[in-house]
Amino acid sequence: MSWKTKDVQQQRVEFVVRASCGESLSSLCREFEIARPTGYLWLRRFQQGGSRAIEEHSRQPHTSPRQTCADLEQRTVQLREKRPDWGARKLAVLLEREGVVLPVITIHRVLARHGLVLDPERRRQATGRFQREHPNQLWQMDFKGQKGAAAATGPLSILDDLSRYLIALEQTGSTRSEAVRDRLEDAFRTCGLPDAMPMDHGTPWFNAQGSSGWTR
Repeated sequence: MSWKTKDVQQQRVEFVVRASCGESLSSLCREFEIARPTGYLWLRRFQQGGSRAIEEHSRQPHTSPRQTCADLEQRTVQLREKRPDWGARKLAVLLEREGVVLPVITIHRVLARHGLVLDPERRRQATGRFQREHPNQLWQMDFKGQKGAAAATGPLSILDDLSRYLIALEQTGSTRSEAVRDRLEDAFRTCGLPDAMPMDHGTPWFNAQGSSGWTR
């Protein structure tokens, strides 16, 4: 006989009642597939406090000494509310600038506890592509790299959205604005100016300290 999770309490009551009526405790333990110490524990609790004493108790610890303190949780939540599209990795950078070093997984758990983790399955799917009709209407730019690669920063990539022409692919060695600006100026001289360039909130094209995010 197995302990079914949907009626554990009823099985415990049946066990202690039959044991109290004189049935062999060893036989009952074999029937209910529990250890004899567990059977004695249920019976002792039942004799001392009745059926309520053998109810399932929460296994959550009374204290969590390693849980993030309330002040840090509140600060993390505040930063996320100001930047609702930022994840744990980017928030970790902001916290580090404030002198607070928290693991990314800890920040993610804080966001999850406060219901701030977005469910990608609930997002509306795009109804169409944003591809432009002519070259130079839209350039895409980002640093390309593979997690765990030897280089800390991957090469800078600039791609024309329509033609898929690779305007630039160069290892700058860093994400500093000076190196990116030099590569962009070369690209502008060679291919002209694009109408628009979409970028994410990474360095160097987003300034977390500025009100509107502009960088030099």
